[in-house]
Amino acid sequence: MHLPPFTPPQQLPAWQALHAMQKQGLPHLRDLLAQDAQDSSQRQPLLRVQAAGIELDASHQAVTPQVVSALLNLAQESHLPKWIDAQKSGAIINQTEVRPVLHAALRGSHMSNPPWGHEVSHQVSHELERFLFAAESIRSGRWMGSSGDAITDVVNIGIGGSDLGPRMAVEALEAHTSTKVKVHFVSNPDAWALHSILKHLNAKNTVFIVQSKTFTTQETLTLAASAKRWLADSGIATDEEQSSHLIAVTASKTAALAQGYAPEHTFYFWDWVGGRYSVWAAIGLPLAIAIGAEGFKAFLRGGHAMDQHFWNTPLQTNMPVLMALLGVWNRNFLHCPTQMLAAYPSRLFQFTRFLQQMDMESCGKSTHLNGTACQIDTGPIVWGGLGIDGQHAYFQLLHQGRHRVPVDFIGCTTEDTPLPLAHEHHRVVLLNLKAQAKSLAVGRNAENTRAELAASASSARELETLLPHRTFEGNVPSSTLWIDSLTPERLGSLIALYEHKVFCQSVVWGIYAFDQWGVELGKSMAKAMEAQSAS
Repeated sequence: MHLPPFTPPQQLPAWQALHAMQKQGLPHLRDLLAQDAQDSSQRQPLLRVQAAGIELDASHQAVTPQVVSALLNLAQESHLPKWIDAQKSGAIINQTEVRPVLHAALRGSHMSNPPWGHEVSHQVSHELERFLFAAESIRSGRWMGSSGDAITDVVNIGIGGSDLGPRMAVEALEAHTSTKVKVHFVSNPDAWALHSILKHLNAKNTVFIVQSKTFTTQETLTLAASAKRWLADSGIATDEEQSSHLIAVTASKTAALAQGYAPEHTFYFWDWVGGRYSVWAAIGLPLAIAIGAEGFKAFLRGGHAMDQHFWNTPLQTNMPVLMALLGVWNRNFLHCPTQMLAAYPSRLFQFTRFLQQMDMESCGKSTHLNGTACQIDTGPIVWGGLGIDGQHAYFQLLHQGRHRVPVDFIGCTTEDTPLPLAHEHHRVVLLNLKAQAKSLAVGRNAENTRAELAASASSARELETLLPHRTFEGNVPSSTLWIDSLTPERLGSLIALYEHKVFCQSVVWGIYAFDQWGVELGKSMAKAMEAQSAS
């Protein structure tokens, strides 16, 4: 398949039309929302979409119907539908590394007529069954250590995508964990990071999962060497004895086997899986151990449901496409350099860190597809955390700082915590989410602030003194993603949603989303410095 021709985004008619709209100015969000209250038929149908158990409410985005129409034109002029088909079919869209991009195949291997071909699906299915069998063996106690004891603790060693994805998912799905086996994560080669976990464990009951795409990652190999030394110091010294305590997950099976990992304990994925998209592959083994094989398959089903929506839905009602286009509007036309994520379920504590890698490693580029320097802004700085915590910290900057910071709120409409007053907790959480979205959008003008202060100020002079400090500009754009339950399936949908959003933005910006040469530069520099110091 031939990839679509490239035109610098700023030369496209739709880009120029959007620039003209921004120059003309737009109504304040409080006015747009007031118009919606009077007539919901204009903006609301364009800004509310449902897919795969998720509802997107983008009504608090600073856009008019005309802006949305121009953004959709921009998607067409950027050849987005053709790029979607190219990725899905296995075309080599990662051209700087000469690879297809097929992480969707990891959750769609069951398809009767897969667009990437039956051979890829067969390989995926085979490896999926291998690592799910291993997960169930550990969960059930069939997998035993060298002394015949069942495994009680699993320590995942990896960094980047080998850590962020499985760590986030295990924590998010803790309510669906049905095993006595505890899963731990260590990514930082700082000695304390490993020691703080190992000091609580017994070597005879512990398995290490060493995850590295290339099996040359310095941080991971440093940690793995210490793990092996810990096993040896605990009396598990020979290669044969350590074999049942060591698992390798890699795209470079030869390298793992050369380092002594047993073939039957080595699980494989492929070079067409980027690290930040690899939780669906054997990198997800820690998650499979935590939630079980059936839970992991449900996780895959959720991702596949979002794939189906993305592939088969027109652009105007396509959730990842709409989110991507709104992000382009905020980044390039409203000139917002950052994008904040505010998750309100506490189990999504790690989701922002996970998304940071996915987005910033993908869209942190300054070179177009044709090798020319970008003359437009590309990926935003992604940051944030738990919404409730942020309200008592950095939300102050959102409300009254000099930065305009778009927000993605994430909320869950149901509550499953086994606590007597859980539903009251949930009511308070959702109340705060909705209040923040509204207050950021509408703010509070001087007139309304003056009316509120009139009842508490001791004098007219005090009122006027306080007035500028208690007035809020508002007009901060946000979207809210509502998931109906925090289950393996819904988490899969949520992750796939953001994967596709990031891809769509890279297409509009005309950049490659699936390489990460900046990351590689730091790695190669460290190796060069190490070699220089040794000589």
